[in-house]
Amino acid sequence: MSEFDYDLLVIGSGPGGYVAAIRAAQHGLKTACAESRETLGGTCLNVGCIPSKAMLHASEIFEQAHEGAFEKFGVKLTGAKLDLKQMLAEKEKAVGELTGGIEFLFKKNKVTWLKGHASFEDAHTVKIGDETVTAKHIVIATGSSVTPLPGVEIDNAKGVIVDSTGGLALKAVPKTMVVIGGGVIGLELGSVWRRLGAEVIVVEFLDQILPGMDGEVRKEAAKLFKKQGFDIRTGTKVTGATVKGKQATLTLEPAKGGDEETLAADCVLVSIGRKPNTEGLGLDTIGLETNERGQIEIDDQFRTKIDGVRAIGDVVPGLMLAHKAEDEGLAVADWLAGHAGIVNHAVIPSVVYTMPEIAAVGLTEEEARDKGHEVRIGKFPMMANSRAKTNRDTDGFVKIVADAESDRVLGVHIVASLAGTMIAQAAQAMEFGATSEDIAYTCHAHPTHNEAVKEAAMAVTGKPIHI
Repeated sequence: MSEFDYDLLVIGSGPGGYVAAIRAAQHGLKTACAESRETLGGTCLNVGCIPSKAMLHASEIFEQAHEGAFEKFGVKLTGAKLDLKQMLAEKEKAVGELTGGIEFLFKKNKVTWLKGHASFEDAHTVKIGDETVTAKHIVIATGSSVTPLPGVEIDNAKGVIVDSTGGLALKAVPKTMVVIGGGVIGLELGSVWRRLGAEVIVVEFLDQILPGMDGEVRKEAAKLFKKQGFDIRTGTKVTGATVKGKQATLTLEPAKGGDEETLAADCVLVSIGRKPNTEGLGLDTIGLETNERGQIEIDDQFRTKIDGVRAIGDVVPGLMLAHKAEDEGLAVADWLAGHAGIVNHAVIPSVVYTMPEIAAVGLTEEEARDKGHEVRIGKFPMMANSRAKTNRDTDGFVKIVADAESDRVLGVHIVASLAGTMIAQAAQAMEFGATSEDIAYTCHAHPTHNEAVKEAAMAVTGKPIHI
């Protein structure tokens, strides 16, 4: 009989946590997962990745119907109207199906769901609601939450100044929406409400949107978003906000200093980033500190400095992405079961689910040069891709960054309607150490968007066919 109630307790049921719990149970470990929400799946399934993609898809359909995008294909529609209540209901239906699916998987794999907020009492003892349990191993997978902006108070209930959660549940389309932050979340949710009829103004502190992405991609994205009707104001700082009735007034000033101005909006979406969720865990009780960014430091086996306690996902250093957390969930469970758990953090794709989508994996051109690589660049426009031309979705390009000496692919960057799907090929190629020649000489089905990846690979050596 074990001296512990469980072999493993996972705190948090987001993509990292629920995957870790299921994989550990599959390895034969007696496993429990603590979750304070009423449903499993964490931010991603409940108020993040899944509902936002549901709204992106629905709003895209509406815009195409409303703006007559189908007519050039011989499909004539009249009287298209927005039923926002039904659109939101369909979003909630998808969320319910997926969160319920996780609960089913827990039962199938004999993972115990412990409902309540978890707090450490010692390194092997955790209080969850009114219950106290012990575990030989504990994995912290509590995810992240919205970073607050000083001077701008979020109140999702009022629907005037909201965060990403509130931005997915507005009861009416605002006439004017100001998005604070030109990153992934702001541009995605801004796209939803712009398609549904809002005038969208993006205010970004930095001199370009999409920080961290390849320079050419950032410029192309800004051009495309402006073409779609976004008002993008970079190099601008939001210093405060007031709400009167159903309208907010922001105070702005140039990021490098200058005269203050005001900007009124029916809705303000605050999306300046996310911060690790560690508050209330009782980390101080077990002597576990966080770093200057609020993250829990770990080693290559996800071990913290406290024996028996590991951490994964958004609470540890690295990209705050659901699929990164999932891979870490698999890996930490493998380590705990006596196997090697491996995550190649150099090959984790990122996707912006706007239209067109924007996807990247590996190093940007700037990062590659900063690391001392002499690089060769291959670039192919979607305008020259036969399937994109046929579908009339020709915005964007594929860019491959390769090491000039070895030809090894260092990074791939895609702006295209199917970029999120196309990037998987690039990630797999890089995982196996592919060269641009390897991709160029791999037969691609015709006609497909992915032929643009092949052509970009051929362009690395200056030998593309269709440009």
